[in-house]
Amino acid sequence: MIVQSEQVSLKHLLTVEALSDQEVMGLIHRGNAFKKGAIWLPRKKQYFAANLFFENSTRTHKSFEIAEKKLGIDVIDFAAAASSVQKGESLYDTVLTMSAIGVDCVVVRHEDENYYDQLIQSPSIQCSVINGGDGSGQHPTQCLLDLMTVYEEFGTFEGLNVAIIGDITHSRVAKSNMQMLKRLGANVYFSGPRQWYDPTFEVYGTYYPIDELISQMDVLMMLRVQHERHDPDESFSKQEYHNKFGLTIERAKKMKQNAIIMHPAPVNRDVEIADSLVEGIQSRIVSQMSNGVYVRMAILEAILQGKS
Repeated sequence: MIVQSEQVSLKHLLTVEALSDQEVMGLIHRGNAFKKGAIWLPRKKQYFAANLFFENSTRTHKSFEIAEKKLGIDVIDFAAAASSVQKGESLYDTVLTMSAIGVDCVVVRHEDENYYDQLIQSPSIQCSVINGGDGSGQHPTQCLLDLMTVYEEFGTFEGLNVAIIGDITHSRVAKSNMQMLKRLGANVYFSGPRQWYDPTFEVYGTYYPIDELISQMDVLMMLRVQHERHDPDESFSKQEYHNKFGLTIERAKKMKQNAIIMHPAPVNRDVEIADSLVEGIQSRIVSQMSNGVYVRMAILEAILQGKS
């Protein structure tokens, strides 16, 4: 059941399950308002943000930077390769420094799951923390932009059939999305290599071979094969993976006419999705990237609301 949105104010954004349904819908609606040209209300002070990315990123990193600049937030340059991290400085001490010099908000991507626990428990760290991805844990801002994209298309989550397909076990995006989609009333299904599927996901949905799902789905959420998190003996050839588990051109012909294709990107073309489908008529992958700016504007606004 979808509830009415309300003004959102957050201290941190760490996981999606910590958000209420009202907060989720509030962020989606505010992101949509920013997309339509809304502006942030006049600020009472100058705000500073730092984007602390310890794993590679294009979309999350740069869309946060654009969102911050659109809101008039001053962005403090940080590159792990040119920082005291190279001298052995810990994540905790990096964030402690940012807080001490007056940064209001840090966006952090780090390889350690739940890295944020130590940060938010420290009385010395006063800045807010936005989780930009923690290992194979969660990716709450990607989840929110995905939800915004689905809601923009269908106007509801109730009763939608959504398939999450691919490298599910290693995907922080998948974990965030399965939780929220289930909560908001969607029917969630899984597919992909069995060895990359965890039975604990069955609390959120059901596994089927991809060819049994295609014709019934409203949303196909394809996932990148995360080679960097695999053992070498887990690999498939590109063609083998595409034929067995990917969205091929032949499979796409069986999709419902109004069904959409999504992917958090980067996309391995002709692996999880046929190249010609990535920017095809049913794809919303480019819309996801655009919506990432607007929903992150909504998140930053909510974080800084309480600091005015």
